[in-house]
Amino acid sequence: MAEFTMELNDEQKEVRDWLHGFAADVIRPAAAEWDEREETPWPVIQEAAKVGIYSLDFYAQQYFDSTGLGIPMAMEELFWGDAGIALSIVGTGLAAVGVLANGTEEQIGTWIPQMYGDPDDVKVAAFCSSEPDAGSDVGSLRTRAVYDEAKDEWVINGTKTWATNGGIANVHVVVASVDPELGSKGHASFIVPPNTAGLAQGQKFKKHGIRASHTAEVILDNVRVPGSCLLGGKEKLDERLARARERATKGGERVKNAAMATFEASRPAVGAMAVGTARAAYEVALDYAKTREQFGRPIIDNQGVAFQLADMRTQIDAARLLVWRASWMAVNGRPFTAAEGSMSKLFASETAKKVTAQAIQILGGNGYTREYPVERMHRDAAIYTIFEGTSEIQRLVIARTISGTPIR
Repeated sequence: MAEFTMELNDEQKEVRDWLHGFAADVIRPAAAEWDEREETPWPVIQEAAKVGIYSLDFYAQQYFDSTGLGIPMAMEELFWGDAGIALSIVGTGLAAVGVLANGTEEQIGTWIPQMYGDPDDVKVAAFCSSEPDAGSDVGSLRTRAVYDEAKDEWVINGTKTWATNGGIANVHVVVASVDPELGSKGHASFIVPPNTAGLAQGQKFKKHGIRASHTAEVILDNVRVPGSCLLGGKEKLDERLARARERATKGGERVKNAAMATFEASRPAVGAMAVGTARAAYEVALDYAKTREQFGRPIIDNQGVAFQLADMRTQIDAARLLVWRASWMAVNGRPFTAAEGSMSKLFASETAKKVTAQAIQILGGNGYTREYPVERMHRDAAIYTIFEGTSEIQRLVIARTISGTPIR
């Protein structure tokens, strides 16, 4: 087990500097354009693939870093560049994590490479969990998967929403109910292979922020997938459902479902994204405060401005510490006994919203214009308190964990 440390080793520093250079030289110059276009920045994704950032090998190296710091360090640097473009680059990772968390070795080896494609023909993947009537309330999923034993196929029907890369993905990972009576315990995840009949993109959303990242509905109309596309396999599913039914009649411990396993694994990474956006806004505000003069002196000489910057830096560093702690715990098998994963996402997300708003205030009228990037960063930051579990859900998870009671 690696000891917890806040000091990156030489190899990690080299990777961090490499990512920072890509974010500064490739992502940032393109940020405003793709935010305005509200389109997937395929040329930037391809550049990331060419240098090895958008690849299974890169994310595997960071994912299996024994210190746990590989993924949060990578997320922070890329999202420091721009949140919308960075999410287009890393959005496939949520689907990949869904397969890693729930799939067999054969499924991992078969499907994750197809999610990325290659530098000459890049692909993306989508993780489809939320529905029009089931966002935070994952137990209300209406998408159904029914097993056709005669053909060894699963038939999936339903509508997914808020899916990053939904409809444009090469591979979709879909969470569906296989036993509605069990609520969230009756869910399973399925691979929908490329060009599967019955899957179509629905509405593409025009968003407040992260506008370079494609977000859309996914319609599943009698989508048939082979039995081998059930993540984890049917034997494992049947065993899990049997335990859930037994516990439902006798009471007992909570059984995790496929979507929750994915979200728990990804929450510290989302926190790291928020840290990157907050840090970017703070740096713009700090540089501006040093050079902007009012009443004959730089505005940073005023306590009102300097104290805001002090608070911003303190909150960012505290958020990073929570994210790194949770990431280290996850990699080293330490249980989240106080919901440390949710703590990291909650604090980092709220910090990003607060810091980006303070950055606009420090820049004054300039901060409210698109001539400076902080207004875009503020729009982007709003998503962190919403996706992959709202701040309210994170507080609920933390409260339930520390109290041991089913708070509603």
